[in-house]
Parts: sequence; C-alpha cells; structure tokens
Amino acid sequence: MHDLVIKGARIIDGLGNPEILGDVGVRDGRIAELGKLTQSGAETVEADGRVLCPGVIDTHTHYDAQLTWDSTASPSPALGVTTVVMGNCGFTIAPCPPSERERVAANLSVVEGMDLKALEQGIDWGFESFPEYLDMLRDKGVYPNTAVLAGHSVTRTAVMGKEASERETPTDAELARMQALVKEALDAGAIGFATSFSPNHLGANGVPMPSTIASDDEVRALAGVMKGRAHGVMQIASGSRGTVELLETFTQASGKRLFTTAALTMYNEAAPDKALTLLDQMRVARERGNRIHAQVTCQPLSFDFTPANPYPFYSHDAFADIKASSAQVLRAAYARPEFRAAFKANLAAPQPGVIFYGNWDRIEVAVAALEKNAGLQNRTFAEIARERGQDPVDVFFDLALEEDLQTTVIGRFLNVAEEGVGPILKHESGLVSLSDAGAHLIFMCDAGFACHFLSHWVRERGEFELVEAIRRLTSHPAELYGLPDRGRIELGAHADLLLFDPATIAISKPRRVGDLPGGGMRAIRESSGIHGVWVNGRRVYDERGYVDHGKGPGQVLTRFNPN
Repeated sequence: MHDLVIKGARIIDGLGNPEILGDVGVRDGRIAELGKLTQSGAETVEADGRVLCPGVIDTHTHYDAQLTWDSTASPSPALGVTTVVMGNCGFTIAPCPPSERERVAANLSVVEGMDLKALEQGIDWGFESFPEYLDMLRDKGVYPNTAVLAGHSVTRTAVMGKEASERETPTDAELARMQALVKEALDAGAIGFATSFSPNHLGANGVPMPSTIASDDEVRALAGVMKGRAHGVMQIASGSRGTVELLETFTQASGKRLFTTAALTMYNEAAPDKALTLLDQMRVARERGNRIHAQVTCQPLSFDFTPANPYPFYSHDAFADIKASSAQVLRAAYARPEFRAAFKANLAAPQPGVIFYGNWDRIEVAVAALEKNAGLQNRTFAEIARERGQDPVDVFFDLALEEDLQTTVIGRFLNVAEEGVGPILKHESGLVSLSDAGAHLIFMCDAGFACHFLSHWVRERGEFELVEAIRRLTSHPAELYGLPDRGRIELGAHADLLLFDPATIAISKPRRVGDLPGGGMRAIRESSGIHGVWVNGRRVYDERGYVDHGKGPGQVLTRFNPN
C-alpha cells in the first residue's frame, strides 16, 4: 500500500516531457509508482484533471530569521513552493556570537526591510556557529525543504564586529578566521557562499552592509574556500560593480557556478538593451568555462513605502548621508533646497544599478496620512506635479513634510514594460527566481512569483507553454544548483508536489497583516487555484490552509553538487 495516491491528474513531470493523464503513488517520501495505479493509498486525493507537477524551487529567499520562529516559512508553501534557498546576498544570521546579535538584527531590519521589534522578539538565538544553526533548524522541523548559503556579511561581522562596516581591509589573521568560518559552514552543509556589492544594501543607521565594502581580493579568498570541493554554488548581489569580467574571476577562484542578482538584469526602458547585453555576456563567459547565470524575476519590481523609509531612493548620491536615518534627520534634509537640487541632478543622470530613474508617472499616492489630502490617492506624482506646475521632486517632499513622512506611496520601478521582460525570461542565461521571500516585508511580497509566472506569462500572455514554464520553476533550478532527485516527477524522486488548476491559478494583491512576533506588520499575498502542496510526500497546504504537523516534513538540504 502507498502512503499517498493522487488519482486522475494531468501529470507534468518538470523535465519538459509532454503531460500524461494518470496517477502517482508515494511511499516513504518518494514517488513509488506512476501511471494507472493498482495499489491503494493510506491517503487518496482525487485530482479531477488538475495539473500535478513538482513543487516550486525558490532559489532566492531570506527566511533565515523567520524560520527560527515560524517553521512554515509563510507564505511560500501556500504559494506552491516546496524548497527554499536562504542566505542570499550573504545576509544570513549565522555564525553570530552573542556580542553581535543586536548588530546583526538591526542591520537585517534595514537591509531586508523587516520590523526590528519582530526580529528582536522573534529570533531564537539558540546557536552561535553555522553548524549549530543548521542543527536548530533540523530540531525545530521546517515545512519546505531548506538550504542555506554561507553569508559574507555575517561572517565579516562575527570576525570584525563594528569595524566590519567601516574597514575595507581585514588583517591577515581576520581574513584567515573568515575563511575558517566559511569552511566550517561548508563542512556542516552550507550549499555555497553568498555576498553583495549592491549600493542599495545598507544596514542600521545607513551603514554599508559589511560585504559591500570588501575588496575583490577578499571575495576571491572566501569564495576560494569552495575550490576543489565536490559541492558549492556562489550567489552575489552584484550591483554596478559586478561586471561579468569581475564575476568570471570569482568563478575561477571558486571553481563553482555563480548566480548574480542585479537590477541591471531587470528591464528598464531608460536602458532597454542593458539586461540582454549582460545576459549575452554571461553566455559568452560560460563558453569560456566560467559558469555564470542571472536570477531574473517575472514580476514588476514594486514597493510600498513612506518618506520615512524611501528604500528605492537610497542608491542615489543625494541620500548618501541620510540613508536609514531618523525622522528628524530626514525632515531637515527634505526641507533643504540643496538636497532637492542634488536629488534632481541624480535623476537627470542616473548611475547604473539604481532602482529609480525619475519615472514619477509610476509612483502614486496610495494612502494619504491627512484627510484633506485624500483626493491625491491613486494619483501619480507626475500627474499632481503637472496640475500644480511643480517639479515632481518638490511635490513628493512637500507632501512628505506636510504629512510628517507618513504618506504611503506605491511605486513600480523596473520590469514594468512586458515587451522587454519576456526576452529576459526566455534567455538561456536566466533562472526564473528572485522572489526575495521573507525579506522587504515592510515594502512588498513577491513570494508568489511562480503563481504569477503560471497565470500571467502562461495563461494570459501565452509567452510560455505550460510544460516549459513548469520546467523553468522546477527541474531547471534543481539542475543548475545540483539538487538531486527534486524538481521532477519520476520514479524514486522525492515527492515534492503541487496540485493546481491552470485555469484559475493566480496571486492576489499584497495586503498587510500584523502576524509577526509582537504584532509586527508585513505584506503578504494569497494564491488561488492551488489545491494541494506536498513536501516529501506529506501534505503541508491545501484550500483549508496549512496542515499542522507539529514538526514540519521538510529536510535541511546540504551539499548541492552542480555539474
């Protein structure tokens, strides 16, 4: 007898093969039988002709802190995800000596847009080393399969403390200690090494995240710890500094495949050829033996924010000295004509890698803080500026000061013009990913990227066939990351499964809920059309919500072995 039988499904195996109508039998967490089943199951699910495919593999998440208090990694499993990769950009939370816990949490709250009080109340610091962190995740039990990258910034902080964000060059002894910590993490099961050069990545009080001031030589020294090992991948938020030429030196130092995350690989009408040019350069690099890919997003880059924390503006020089500052500092800056003039100059000649290019027609007032300004809601700053005969920069900051920085605005910044996004998604150098799930909770929730991909790019736009879209979300990331026996429906594979209706699958608009520790707020989204999610053969989510397992059925995955 099988543990689970799913009958009458349109089975799409994730490998690109044509769909078949049939049944799937699961035993001991793996797929034991396919086709027309004769054996019964302890649990039987009637698929009624819905699509059964492998669960989604999300290679860019930030659940490192959340999983210490929420084993479900909400909302990802409810959105079809069965495997998550954490530690991206180097922003994990281990290793972390007790003396650095406050600093790590404070930096994380800013760089990943998380509620600081929720982090302070929620993080279970029952670990110091990376091996202890993995052990804790295993002991708690996780709902999705979970893999963790060794993080540059937290490793630098563990060794250099406060100076990690101040001093570019570590001593020889400090660098050796960092290398030892990366080795310890890899030995314990870290799947690779992650870092960031992004100028948008700032910590508490606007300090740079430690890795962003590190030298190229330091990155090569730490990535080089993977050299000669049988496993490992590298991920980098590369920013404008991370040219393909530089990234090739990192792959050469590590001997491993590298995945880059950058605004430059999103479609931007101001530089319409930039993303495809970079992806082409990565293809040429691979032809030279340097395995470089880009994590690309299928969704517009959107943020809800207030003038009290204008994250999308931080990469502009005008904000260099006031990033993540107090309300008092921001109010004083916003009132100064020279500050506004500097910001206008930045927007007139934007630097590569910035998020906002001055397209005020894509930023609108979502919620006015004062009743008298309610008429501004759902109107763009470009529209308001034309009406008032002002520059949109002045309109934005005048309103910010009038409403004490409490105006809620929503902006769509990159990946908006879909005629330019489609070719990026189809490029051989791209990996559909970049949900940032678990991060930027104050501003956004893109955890449902797979639902959007299947509904918008497959059903609505017809840019991808369903079979190919599912391959892009399942076996493609599994193969690039070297994740064996996942991302596919075949005999012996792990039974990570998603049952959905392709005619109705969709993702909702974001809404705010106060379910973080201490009642902290976050943005979440819900799916429609998903009828079941299984991890290692055990159901974790269906139309009624999460299944209470006490201890989640996910595995802490270690030592990916990419070809």
